[in-house]
Amino acid sequence: MPIILGVDPGSRITGYGVIQCQGRQQIYLGSGCIRTQSDDLPSRLKVIFDGISEIIRQYQPDEFAIERVFLAKNADSALKLGQARGAAIVAATNAQLPVAEYSATQIKNAVVGTGRAQKSQVQHMVQQILKLPAAPQADAADALGVALCHFHTYQSLIAMGGKASVRTYGRYR
Repeated sequence: MPIILGVDPGSRITGYGVIQCQGRQQIYLGSGCIRTQSDDLPSRLKVIFDGISEIIRQYQPDEFAIERVFLAKNADSALKLGQARGAAIVAATNAQLPVAEYSATQIKNAVVGTGRAQKSQVQHMVQQILKLPAAPQADAADALGVALCHFHTYQSLIAMGGKASVRTYGRYR
């Protein structure tokens, strides 16, 4: 029963969500946010790396999924987001986890049914799918959405061919 860690990267707030898959069901294990306080980017990246590393130690996931960088209007913001993603990805690869990436459209489509869903719709559907008593914080909900998207992709691959094969940085598992 694989455990999936989903990450919604950000240079100030990085959301994470952990689910366990049992057959076709998803069980909520935990979620939250890694908040960085420093204005110094290298310090923020270290906080993200250390935070994701600790979450990996705590939950022992089998799979790691992260949201892809979107095209931002502000190049500086896009670069910082890319660096935050890199810090999280390095934490995952240090733990020898396969890394899968999904676009925001793929994630929203998997969770809500439309790639143009709003954050509040993602929060609501994550709450419903995982049977949570309340909607998670927006960044944590997005991260849980990443994990759910990975689960659905994994299930679809199994249904199509009998064996899951997710592209992970130039290699197939």
